[in-house]
Amino acid sequence: MAEVDQHESDQEMEKKIEETRQRFKNEYLQDSSDKYDSRDVERLQKDDAWVEGYLTWRIYVVDDTLKMIDESFQWRKDLGVNDLTESSIPKWMFETGAVFLHGYDKEGNKLFWFKVKLHIKDAKTILDKKKYVAFWLERYAKREPGMPLTVVFDMAESGLSNIDMDFVKYIINCFKVYYPKFLSKMIIVDMPWIMNAAWKIVKTWLGPEAISKLKFASKSEIQTFIGPEYLPPHMGGMDPFKYSYPPLPDDDFQTPICDNGPIVSEDETESKEGELESKDTLESSFNSEVAVKPKKVNFLEDSLRAEDNDKGDTSNKTKGARKPLTTFRGPLLHVSPAEELSFGSKETEKKCLIILNNVTKNQVAFKVRTTAPEKYRVKPSSSCCEPGASVDIVVSLHGGYQASPQDRFLVMAAEMENAGAQELAQFWKEVSRAKVMEHRLRCHVLESIKATPSPPGDSPMEAGTNGNQDLNTALMRVTACNARLEQKLDKCLWVQKVLIGLVLILMVLNLLCLYLLGTAQRPS
Repeated sequence: MAEVDQHESDQEMEKKIEETRQRFKNEYLQDSSDKYDSRDVERLQKDDAWVEGYLTWRIYVVDDTLKMIDESFQWRKDLGVNDLTESSIPKWMFETGAVFLHGYDKEGNKLFWFKVKLHIKDAKTILDKKKYVAFWLERYAKREPGMPLTVVFDMAESGLSNIDMDFVKYIINCFKVYYPKFLSKMIIVDMPWIMNAAWKIVKTWLGPEAISKLKFASKSEIQTFIGPEYLPPHMGGMDPFKYSYPPLPDDDFQTPICDNGPIVSEDETESKEGELESKDTLESSFNSEVAVKPKKVNFLEDSLRAEDNDKGDTSNKTKGARKPLTTFRGPLLHVSPAEELSFGSKETEKKCLIILNNVTKNQVAFKVRTTAPEKYRVKPSSSCCEPGASVDIVVSLHGGYQASPQDRFLVMAAEMENAGAQELAQFWKEVSRAKVMEHRLRCHVLESIKATPSPPGDSPMEAGTNGNQDLNTALMRVTACNARLEQKLDKCLWVQKVLIGLVLILMVLNLLCLYLLGTAQRPS
C-alpha cells in the first residue's frame, strides 16, 4: 500500500514539474527571454530536482513557484552568478575570513559561517559582498546538490557598528528566494542584548516557511546543534581550524586507509606545494620505525594484476558488504549508490559497497577520499577501470569507530586518453581539474532496531520480561510526574518569595508614610 501511495505521489510531482516548466515557458519567456541567463533557463528544463526545490519551498503552489523562479532568475543574471569565480571577487574579502564553509552540524549539514565582528557596513563594497556570499553558495550548490546548509552567525565581540540590516536581509533572501530548500537552520550565537531589537525585525523577514529555522544559542547551548569537534575554542569547542587564504578551505577530503596504509603519493598531488610536502612526508617515513613506501601504480601492470587477483577474490572481498540500490549516472563513471552509504552498529552493518562502471571508451583513473580517513578502510582506494568494465570498492569501518552523518566520501575520476605505462600518481599531478569528475557520498547511520514487546505467552520467561517492561514504563511515568510536580513547586516557591518581597516593600512604605505624617503634625 505504501509503495502505491509513493508511486502516486511521484506521478503528482512529475505533473507539477511539467506544469511549472510549461507555464514558465508560456507566461515568462514569451516576450522577455533576455531577462534571464539562458543557462538557467536550460537547466530549469532539464533538472527535475531544481524545479522540485522551488515547488517544495512554495508548498507546491505553481503560481507562487513561478513568481519565485522569476525573481531568482533575474537576480542570478543581474549578479552574474553563473560566471562568479575566485578571481572575480576582491582578494581582500577572502583574506578577512568573514564568510566561509567549514565543518558539519550534528545532522550532517555543512556549516556556513558568518563572523559578524569582521563585517563593517560600507555602501561602496556592498555589491562585492553580495557577490562574495553568492560565490560561496553557488560553489556549495554545485559540490553538494540537494544538501542543505546550516548558517551560523558568530556574534562574538560584535557591536552595533557590525550590524548591516540590508546585508542581513540579502542573506535571508538568498535562502528564502534565490536558493530554495537550501536552509537547514540559522543559528545566532552569543548575541549581545543590545541587538535584540534588530533581530526581532529579522524574524519578520524570514516568513512563516523559515521562521522555525531561526535558533538563538548561547555558548553553553550551541553544542545542542554542533558537536565540539566543529566548534572553535571561544564557543567551548575543540576545532583547531583557523581560516587562512589562500587556498580556499575545502571539504577536507583525505585519502582513507587502504590495505597497506595511507597512499602517500595521493596526498602529495592534492597540495599546491606538492613537491615540498612530498619531501617532508618521505623524510618522516624514513625516520619512523616502519617506513611506508609511496604506492606507485602502473596502469597496465596494476589492471592486469587486479584482474588476476579479483578472479578468485571477488566473492570474499565483497562478502557481507551492503549492496547499493541506487545509481548516479556520471559522464565517465556510473556510481552506485547515488547519494549515501548506510552504516550501522552491528558487525554485519559495517561494510558498504561502491560500484563504479566505466561508460567511456578509454581507461578511467579513480580514487576515493573521505573527511574521516582514520575511521574507514577502502579497498581499493585508487586504481583504474577498463572501458565497459566495473570495479567493486569495499568501504568498511575499522577499529571501534562508528559512522557519523558528518562523514563524507568523494569519488574522483578522470579519463585516461592515452593509456600506457604512466604512473597513477604522476597522472593525477598532470590532469586538469576541469577534466576530473567528482561525486560526493554522505554517510547514513542506521537506527538500531528496538525489540517490540511480544504478546503474552505461556512461557514464564516471556511473562517476566513483559512484567519488567511494564514496571520500567510505570517507573518512567512516575519519574516524569515527579519532575513536573517539582517544577510546579519551584514556581510556587518563587511566587511566594515575590509576594513576601512585595509585603516587605509595602511595610516599609507604610512606615515611611507614618513617619512623614508624624513629622507633618508636629508643631513647628
